[in-house]
Amino acid sequence: MRQNPARRAALLDAAIEVLAREGSRGLTLRAVDKEAGVPIGTASNYFNSRDTLLTQAGARVYERLIPDEATLAQMAPTGDIDTVVELLKETVNRVSSFRTGYLALLELRLEATRRPELREVLTKRVRTDMDENVARHLASGLPGDATSVQLLQLALSWLILEQLTLPDIFTAEERDKLVTEAVIRLAGDRVL
Repeated sequence: MRQNPARRAALLDAAIEVLAREGSRGLTLRAVDKEAGVPIGTASNYFNSRDTLLTQAGARVYERLIPDEATLAQMAPTGDIDTVVELLKETVNRVSSFRTGYLALLELRLEATRRPELREVLTKRVRTDMDENVARHLASGLPGDATSVQLLQLALSWLILEQLTLPDIFTAEERDKLVTEAVIRLAGDRVL
């Protein structure tokens, strides 16, 4: 396999676009070559199988969803509910803005029901993300427990799905209100 990281990333980005547009059945090495605008056979030099391409495309989506350092610095917690609300609004907006990536992940999740190796990779990644979100939240001093963080992540994942697949269900204002209400309602009588 070739080791040009920029070319590999471009091919994986092309795979994400193909997955989002054509679904997992449309993802072929040739389709990736065409989407990336490279000579036919290029993707096969980087990925020894379609399964490898699927798995690495999933990893690439997550890589692109990680906030940059500037965003992370702006997300410094202050320990109140307003901070939690703003952090979650930023997350929903950031993830929603990478529409093709999220749609590609949905395709990969469906494909993972038929491919144990892909299921293992995605399960590990999603579990790691959940655990890291909980740990980061608990270490930050923000109010709320592990279950609250998990429930918020699950609720917001579905909100993002609605936004990307049926965008006319909620306006941006309604989406922001739902994020705020999710935080407040999960807090109940205690400070979240």
